[in-house]
Amino acid sequence: MDTLGDVLYTTLWIFALVCYLMVLFYIISDLFSDHELSGWWKAVWIVVLILFPFLGALVYLIARGPGMQRRAKARYEQAKAAQDAYIQQAVGTTDPADQIARAKELHDQGVIDDAEYQQLKAKALS
Repeated sequence: MDTLGDVLYTTLWIFALVCYLMVLFYIISDLFSDHELSGWWKAVWIVVLILFPFLGALVYLIARGPGMQRRAKARYEQAKAAQDAYIQQAVGTTDPADQIARAKELHDQGVIDDAEYQQLKAKALS
């Protein structure tokens, strides 16, 4: 039967392993998303991370840490811009005058009735 100390010790090692794997996956994803780094340097970093796992990860974080932040921010901003562009394209125009004009066209064509037209008009003006 294991003692409480053995259970805590094993839990600590599992926690450390999970933390290391998270850092390792973050480093590898950063390494391969950096388009400025040549393929040879990427291969060197992978070999260092395999041969010297903890030391390699620590050196990578120290040497390339500030660049990791910039690249992550650039990826976030690029994804946000793409998402905003998609939302803008899917929703259509945000100009109230254009929305009212489109609603008026639908009303004139008989697609919507007076109540729906007034509702769309009120929504565009709000």
